[in-house]
Formats: sequence, C-alpha cells, structure tokens
Amino acid sequence: MTDLAVQIRHELPGDADAILHLHERAFGPGRFARTAFRLREGVPVRLDLSFAALVGTLLVGSVRMSPILAGREQALALGPLAVEPAFEGRGIGAALMERALQAAREAGHGLVLLVGDQPYYARFGFEPVPKGRLEMPGPVDPARLLAAELVPGALDRASGRVLAMRA
Repeated sequence: MTDLAVQIRHELPGDADAILHLHERAFGPGRFARTAFRLREGVPVRLDLSFAALVGTLLVGSVRMSPILAGREQALALGPLAVEPAFEGRGIGAALMERALQAAREAGHGLVLLVGDQPYYARFGFEPVPKGRLEMPGPVDPARLLAAELVPGALDRASGRVLAMRA
C-alpha cells in the first residue's frame, strides 16, 4: 500500500454530516448513552479548536472541543476523537490530538477534560482526575476521567460538577 498524504485542517460547518457518519462507524449506536456524549449534546463545537483529517477529499478523522465548566473553572471537553476504522494505526488520531491541544494552548485555555483510555492519552499529557474532584453528569469510570493542564494549576482550581456551557 502506498503512503497517503493526510491534511489536517480546522473543522468547517460543512463537515458536520461527514463527522456524524464517521462517529456512527467508529462508535456505533451506543455512543448516545455515554456520559461524555451527553455532556456535549446540544453544545456548539468550538470550530476554532476542532480539526478534521482528510485524505484527498475524504474525511478520515475528527477531533472536537466543546466549552464546559469544571466547577467554576472554564475548561474544554475534548471529544470525540474519531478515525475512520480503515485508517486507524497511521498516526492520524495522534496528529489530531496534538493539533487540537496546541490550538487550545495558543488560545489561552488552561484545562482540557476527556473520558478515555489513560494509556493512550497519557502521551498527550492527560492524567486521571483525582477521585471525587469532579462530578460528571452521568456515570463514568473514575479511571477514565482524564485531564490535561495547559496552564499549571488549572486542575487544582476545578472541583464540583462538570457542566456544558451552552450559548
């Protein structure tokens, strides 16, 4: 197989349908019951912090950021991170993560939360949130609630309920 050039660019409003179909293929119908999905439901995606990966004109990956409150601390919810199953294992997810976190850092954000596998996300600076520090709006395995401090001390200022920031 030949190497395929992957372009990463900001998510555009016209990408929404392709990204929804990507989420269907990557996560299946069970995604609607997940707490992380419910947290983001009805919240506008921050297009300036969300990215799409393309091979030619084919959208093969996506990462999104949404505004949240972690107690009184403004933060971002990262996710979902999705890569077209046929394109997994090629570094697309890692490239999307790095680009989104860099954009958030450059925009002055201090804290990013996600629900995911710590062994994968640790390389991007994510660590488990101390047990009992944050309360998600539904059940979450505490070992999967992860935070990355883009500004030192941001997680120390976050405690209490995690809520979506609606426009």
